[in-house]
Amino acid sequence: MKELSTRAQSITPSITLGIDAKAKHMAAQGAKVINFGVGEPDFDTPTNIAQAAISAIHRGETRYTPAAGTESLRQAICEKLRLENNLSYTPGQIVVSNGAKHSLYNALLAICDPGDEVIIPIPYWVSYAEMVKMVGADPVFVNTKEDEDFKVRVADLESAVTPKTKALMLNSPSNPTGMVYSQAELSAIADFALRHDLYVISDEIYEKLVYDHTEHQSIASLGEEIKNLTIVVNGMSKAYAMTGWRIGYTASNMALAKAMGSLQSHATSNANSIAQAASIEALRGSQETVQMMVQEFARRRLRMVDLINDIPALSCRLPKGAFYVMANISRLLGQQVAGETIIDDVALAQVLLDQAQVAVVPGSGFGAGQFLRLSYATSMDNIEEGLRRIRALLTRH
Repeated sequence: MKELSTRAQSITPSITLGIDAKAKHMAAQGAKVINFGVGEPDFDTPTNIAQAAISAIHRGETRYTPAAGTESLRQAICEKLRLENNLSYTPGQIVVSNGAKHSLYNALLAICDPGDEVIIPIPYWVSYAEMVKMVGADPVFVNTKEDEDFKVRVADLESAVTPKTKALMLNSPSNPTGMVYSQAELSAIADFALRHDLYVISDEIYEKLVYDHTEHQSIASLGEEIKNLTIVVNGMSKAYAMTGWRIGYTASNMALAKAMGSLQSHATSNANSIAQAASIEALRGSQETVQMMVQEFARRRLRMVDLINDIPALSCRLPKGAFYVMANISRLLGQQVAGETIIDDVALAQVLLDQAQVAVVPGSGFGAGQFLRLSYATSMDNIEEGLRRIRALLTRH
């Protein structure tokens, strides 16, 4: 049998899959596993959005749409970007895809050639580096500091630039850290990108999930020059509890949009027609459920942060967006817990699952091995019980 492609062999399997599979197996066997690994809202899709999908089915909107999305959805996205982000685009500059992950991949396919480099700040969402490798480019990682809220410094970006650098991945609000870049910080990054003529792939999927009067701003809104270099990536998944509906989109300059639309037309054709109709209602309909989710996430966030910081061996910073907390585990490395030496974050995650029946995500999946990521997209009862179990296990040992 001939070998798999070099591209397929270069992809690093997710280190979280084994823990996730084991947690699900334990739950299926009757164990009461608390899962802090979830990356989606624990709320149902709002009723008005679901009803819009049902209505679309009854209207017969079940056929192919244009590859880049229906005109009506792309127009609704343009309205949203103008009203909420101070960004002016035409429907021709919007490409609707099968989730924001697909949008990110389209963007990389459109701008990267083999040997190009893409700068990725650490910690990063797990799929960024793998998608860069899948298109034949090379990820270049830039460290950040916890005491600087995991935000990348321009000086470090400057040190990472080479003649091969093509783009910068920017994620605000961030998965996994929950940090949100300020306007001043974005302005400095925009100046950097303009100096080096770099594309900015701006992943803004968590934009509506911000707290403490924090405001999200798109880097593309800082001027026409940086807007022309920016590919804004967003979607329905996080803000509207529509992860399974698989609708994401990009907003970019016309040449990039045409390229991404062409690539998608041959790879997947259009996104789901019924989900597209539902997304119009999500964007134009009542935003009351979004506000409710944000209020509940804000409440859970404070409780999770307090409980983590009350455990002697752990610490964390207060995130300003998304629904994740990065818990610093550095004091536990090399220590014994439940008879196991904690050699790294994966070992600790395994012990927590085996001994406390709590599932967490090892930080090394995000390039940050001294951390664990915990999601508060779960009930307050689960947050309190899960952190009680972790505290009991770590203080006992």
